[in-house]
Amino acid sequence: MPKGSNQKLKLYYLAKIMVQKTDDSHYLTMPEIQKLLAEYEVSADRKSLYDDMEALRVLGIDVIGEQQGRKYYYYVGGKHFELAELKLLVDAIQSSKFITERKSSELIKKLTALVSEYEAAQLKRQVVVQGRVKTMNESIYYLVDEIQTAMLSNKRITFEYLTWNLNKEMVPRKEGLYEESPWALTWDDENYYLISYDTPQQKIKFFRVDKIRNITIMDKKREGREEFEQYDMAAWARMNFGMFGGKETMVKIAFNNSFVGIMIDRFGKDMTIRPSKREGWSETNVEVAISDQFFGWIFSLATNVEILEPADVRQRYKTEIANLMKMYK
Repeated sequence: MPKGSNQKLKLYYLAKIMVQKTDDSHYLTMPEIQKLLAEYEVSADRKSLYDDMEALRVLGIDVIGEQQGRKYYYYVGGKHFELAELKLLVDAIQSSKFITERKSSELIKKLTALVSEYEAAQLKRQVVVQGRVKTMNESIYYLVDEIQTAMLSNKRITFEYLTWNLNKEMVPRKEGLYEESPWALTWDDENYYLISYDTPQQKIKFFRVDKIRNITIMDKKREGREEFEQYDMAAWARMNFGMFGGKETMVKIAFNNSFVGIMIDRFGKDMTIRPSKREGWSETNVEVAISDQFFGWIFSLATNVEILEPADVRQRYKTEIANLMKMYK
């Protein structure tokens, strides 16, 4: 048989065919494998393919050969990731606010390359990235890397910390830079947080990583190790985060303009913002899951946020709060 022009890449293309075209439910015969190799301009006789299959096994690809009737079939059994494991990873990527929509699609595409095209179709069917509230900060991956570098080298960092204004623009929260001793990164409420120690204030602080800009690693050693080791992270997470569940309803909410950042963080940059009749306030219409957790979130914002419509949700909230106040009298 004449040699194909890509003969040196024979083992590579064979591995690609076996991983992409086969799994526990999809098999290939030897003639089918030869035909697929020919599409890559690679020729192969049966004897050499037997040797190549063994080479793939040595390389860690679980090639299995089974006889069914008069035919012999080949497929890849165990892979680095089971399909169920990849589905979990895809779900995590989709739900993570700190991963941008573009990067989410890129990562999921890379994950689908680890399974057969049939299994990849199952992963793609559950991909619903578009429309979710995602960070707009494309550089978050580099920010995380710089923070980790600072922690490994036991150095402090300086940075700008941003907040939203009513024009939906990210602006520095204060004049000048924050100087912090970074101690950990945590992923909670689908966001990445920096946990650091503030020397002048002598306390542990938390910063959303996607709101950090212009990090510089300083030539100063970190402080606050003892305070960080004594801090109860579990208690902090319980106080600050919770999942909303319940019937989804369009709700009209009024809020103090100083709370615009909190509203955008919760509902995304695409939320509508309209001036309110009340001076220094704005309004928005957002779809929320009506639940005790939602009412708890509204209550935590005190008099700075108010439910306006619909009337039944507004009344239910007032009733829930009245009952709560009675319990503590």
